[in-house]
Amino acid sequence: MSTKPLLSMLGIYKRFPGVIALDSVSLEVGRGEVVALCGENGAGKSTLMKILGGVYQPDEGSIQIEGRPVSIEDVTDAMGLGVAFIHQELNVLENLDVASNVFLGREPRTALGLVDNAKIHANTLPLLRRLGLEVSSRTRLDRLSLAQQQMVEIAKALSLNSRLIIMDEPTSSLTLQETDRLLSLVVELRNQGVSVVYISHRLGEVDRIADRVVVLRDGKNAGALERSAISHDRIVGLMVGREIKSFYQESHIPKVPGYFKVRNARSSRYPAATVSFDAARGEILGFAGLVGAGRSEIAKAIVGLDEQGGAEVSIGEERVAIHSARDAIASRIYLVPEDRRSEGLVAPMSVRENITLPSLGRFSSCFLIRRDRERRVAREQIESLNIKTPGTEARVVNLSGGNQQKVVLAKWLSLDPRVMILDEPTRGIDVGAKAEIYRLMRVLADGGGVILMISSDMEEVLHVSDRIAVMHEGRISGLLERPDCTEENIMNLAVGKPISAAKPAC
Repeated sequence: MSTKPLLSMLGIYKRFPGVIALDSVSLEVGRGEVVALCGENGAGKSTLMKILGGVYQPDEGSIQIEGRPVSIEDVTDAMGLGVAFIHQELNVLENLDVASNVFLGREPRTALGLVDNAKIHANTLPLLRRLGLEVSSRTRLDRLSLAQQQMVEIAKALSLNSRLIIMDEPTSSLTLQETDRLLSLVVELRNQGVSVVYISHRLGEVDRIADRVVVLRDGKNAGALERSAISHDRIVGLMVGREIKSFYQESHIPKVPGYFKVRNARSSRYPAATVSFDAARGEILGFAGLVGAGRSEIAKAIVGLDEQGGAEVSIGEERVAIHSARDAIASRIYLVPEDRRSEGLVAPMSVRENITLPSLGRFSSCFLIRRDRERRVAREQIESLNIKTPGTEARVVNLSGGNQQKVVLAKWLSLDPRVMILDEPTRGIDVGAKAEIYRLMRVLADGGGVILMISSDMEEVLHVSDRIAVMHEGRISGLLERPDCTEENIMNLAVGKPISAAKPAC
């Protein structure tokens, strides 16, 4: 890597009405360097990158490319300087083929001014080979996986001769195998001299690929770590401004085996496959597997959200009949869904209304809702879960992702759950909020509850779970006790390969 940085952002300020989003922030990226940009939600990461990508303009500060001051007024300027931005929400047209997406808006023309399709496909093929993407340039995007679509975005960036690629949470919706391929690709790009700014809340990925880590906190530079100094605890300490000694909470409470039993649960996606398992009282039972393995579907089947469910459920000595979500709620079995925005919250409503929505009967008298009681319970949950909100009447849509997730948790915690099913509980939220959710999960389990945690985050599954159930094609392919919970064992079971350490499902 050259001593002269490819990119220098110096003293960047950005103000929005009532908010200083960036306060004299600086960032340098060398040629062929992977710099991880970390920070909690609201730290200023996206704002800084949108300035680099031409979406925003800085109020103060300067940007230099190879030591030369530049002005980036819009996205076209950024592209012209070799800067490409791959957003978390992909910018592709699924009704077009791969080549058309790569050269969208920049199609080469024939002498007659027509689009030169032959040249588009010819120019796309070497880009696909460079990325190791084994698909035809004529394949429509809607026939590709999310990871393959993401690589098409990277191919588009390379077609622009991009020297610097910004990746914003690129693995948030990828399977474990797809994540592994993308991280390997980042390393390959670095070896080819391409610089990468990598934004992620998954610190295991950061540790794997980053040459340096730059941390923002409250719109300011909080510190940087060279390769030899990168560690989970050091990154977390810079992000939150304090040491989190127990990021992953340990339990020393005795478990009560066989407290929660599920037999013969099935989903509409895999109607021929059944799932049976036991979970102990006081246990966090993790569910791992590749995307599409049927984990979320089984969760919905257990709580009566799948017509094919038919699960036999018991809690302690009590047999529970669940034919609908109402039955599950009455039995104090609650599901926190993967998509909190569309399935877990009513976005236009207030924090108070979302927290009390499933239990309005508790607050009604003579068919009228007692707002004072509602507000009291909402305030208690806000304080207990440390939800950052201007007040109980703030619209939940205006909260950060981590605080929205806490609101979803709050509405069920206020109903004293016996079993809580959490589907991707920390997806897209920052490390501080993750630590608080892990603490809440452990407190609930230690208090005698059962937690079923579905997660695609390998680090999370390995560190939070007391045991791990791995699913493959709608079935549990194996149950791992704590000493056998390794990434290798999980991956083998996830692809259907049996291992000696795994116990069979019930």
